[in-house]
Amino acid sequence: MDNNVFIIAEAGVNHNGSMQMAKQLIDAAAEAKADAVKFQTFIAENVMSRYAVKAEYQKESTGGDESQLEMVKKLQLGFDDFIELKKYCEGKNIQFLSTPFDLVSVDFLKTLNMGLWKIPSGEITNLPYLTKIGGYKEKVIFSTGMSTLGDIENALGILIAAGTAKENITVLHCNTEYPTPMKDVNLKAMLTIKNAFGIDVGYSDHTLGIEVPVAAVAMGATVIEKHFTLDKSLPGPDHQASLDPTELKQMVAAIRNIEAAMGTGTKVPSPSEKKNMDIARKSVHLTRDIKKGEVLTAADLTIKRPGNGISPMMINEIIGCVAMKDLKEDYLLHLNDFAWK
Repeated sequence: MDNNVFIIAEAGVNHNGSMQMAKQLIDAAAEAKADAVKFQTFIAENVMSRYAVKAEYQKESTGGDESQLEMVKKLQLGFDDFIELKKYCEGKNIQFLSTPFDLVSVDFLKTLNMGLWKIPSGEITNLPYLTKIGGYKEKVIFSTGMSTLGDIENALGILIAAGTAKENITVLHCNTEYPTPMKDVNLKAMLTIKNAFGIDVGYSDHTLGIEVPVAAVAMGATVIEKHFTLDKSLPGPDHQASLDPTELKQMVAAIRNIEAAMGTGTKVPSPSEKKNMDIARKSVHLTRDIKKGEVLTAADLTIKRPGNGISPMMINEIIGCVAMKDLKEDYLLHLNDFAWK
């Protein structure tokens, strides 16, 4: 992650089961200069029963006639597909990631040597799942939608007990509603998580637009995750709450700008503004012609630009000094123009 904000472009299942579309999503993420593009790996029957109902947002975007299982089966890619997609990512110089949703998929993704696991909000209470991933002792990012601090504490404890070092874990604040209403974002909770556990934090965003993830970076997020799609009008559960490729580019660019703008925190003149100091600041000047030997009074002195003379902070020390030479009205005083008291 190299101390930069790690931006995950969440393709998820927005490929609609098409390898061609999956590769186009990788192209879009790479063009936007995201750090990683993330998919979802699962065997549908291992994830949900035939009786599992759709979420309300899924019903709104895909209809309510089919079950969640029927919907998700249409969005499933095979393990061989993910091997191909990882190779495609390597050719595009973008990191491949995929979130597993069942233990068989965890085992498969381990063979791809991602080195980084992204745990979704829905698995934060899945003890066998957390134990298996924690046992790999690799980097972990996990989302915390629908969670309490107690849920996060339990999940952290399981991952750490299984062998994952705390410094290798990043916790993402998240709200699991698509799209998330602004009033429910509760972005300050990201800082609550950071302070409660002394851990790196980030934000997984499901709001419309890019304002909230950019704000999260300004607040200290080290990881940002955001869904994107090729076309918001495509059929499927997540397209409408995703960014299009242009918006994804805008988000990445905005995050990089904010990241650069955060700086070091040391308050000193920046290299770009130093050249303006003499122009914008002021120095002590004369209000009238002064003859050599005259004593300078307060009435003889004024403060004007430019700022490359004696600082106005020293004006009281000049009062009462004797001019060493003839000086003209509006003259910018220098230290050798008079004898100090």
